[in-house]
Amino acid sequence: MDRFAQTPEPPYYAVIFTSQRTEGENGYGEMAERMVRLASGQPGFLGVESVRDASGFGVTVSYWSSLEAIREWKRHEEHRAAQAKGKTVWYEHYVARICKVERDYALHSLR
Repeated sequence: MDRFAQTPEPPYYAVIFTSQRTEGENGYGEMAERMVRLASGQPGFLGVESVRDASGFGVTVSYWSSLEAIREWKRHEEHRAAQAKGKTVWYEHYVARICKVERDYALHSLR
């Protein structure tokens, strides 16, 4: 599986979600996978990239075609339930940032 999101030519939008997890799994992995599957089916979803280190610090970047698509995802019923649980169970701290991608470039491996 390619770990890099396959995004179109800019402009498009990115939601950068930086977080520090609490101790314990508490169903987090299963819910995170469910949210990616759900988001993947939403109009305007372009892709996602995510990493987390051993201390629980993580960064997830989801890519969207428009601000409206991001708003609709934020309002999705199951996503709202996951957000609520994140605030009470899974996250010690988080920050969400929404950015407009105006330019991108890449190095592609020859392999």
